[in-house]
Amino acid sequence: MTDGQAPKSVLARGASLLRACGESAHALSLAELALRTGLPKPSAHRLLGELVRLGLVERAADGRYRVGLALFVLGQSAPSARELRDTALPYLGDLHQETHENVHLAVPDGPDTLFLEKITGRRATPIVSRTGGRLPAHCTATGKLFLAHDPRPPRSVLPRLTPRTLVLPGQLARDLAATRARGYGVNLEEAEVGVSAVAAPVYGRGARPIAAISVTGGTRRLDMDRLGTKVCAAARALTRLLSA
Repeated sequence: MTDGQAPKSVLARGASLLRACGESAHALSLAELALRTGLPKPSAHRLLGELVRLGLVERAADGRYRVGLALFVLGQSAPSARELRDTALPYLGDLHQETHENVHLAVPDGPDTLFLEKITGRRATPIVSRTGGRLPAHCTATGKLFLAHDPRPPRSVLPRLTPRTLVLPGQLARDLAATRARGYGVNLEEAEVGVSAVAAPVYGRGARPIAAISVTGGTRRLDMDRLGTKVCAAARALTRLLSA
């Protein structure tokens, strides 16, 4: 979504449409895409036609638009993300085998946390996250790790996703201080009612996390302290490998 101002260049307009399609869990109509990007409908329609022709966007039978296969293939070729994901997969798989819950690999993306990978299964709690999806950093366990090690203050207006989302600056600041002291991030039903998570930081060669690993599931099913130990161990092992 944009800040209300439509992008000016043709490239930026096309990119805004691709981002809007990619950020939605379902196909979007022309009207929805125009609203999300701030583009006039005729301009959005013209650009979408070109994106469909290039295979970057698909037009469903009902006229709605979604990300195309060509864009998926292009995204998979991003070397830094692909290498990080491939290196992390064994550790994510081990955590899933141990917990039978949703396991994520996430990276910071502006005010959001971006999920590079998600491993789930039939025994895992159904949750809203998906590979390639984003959630606001302040209400996720992975995102809190990135905020806790970022010298810049979080954005001033924080969206509330559930009654337990921390939206007051003082509340969030105390939580981020606890995250730094604890060594891992915790989300207690702040992004989704009934769902909690624990995340641990992954480092490269610098002092700030380049990624985070998390386990997410039903609040009543998670032993947060025990889970924190497991996730931290996996994150430390991945950090050692990346730093070697």
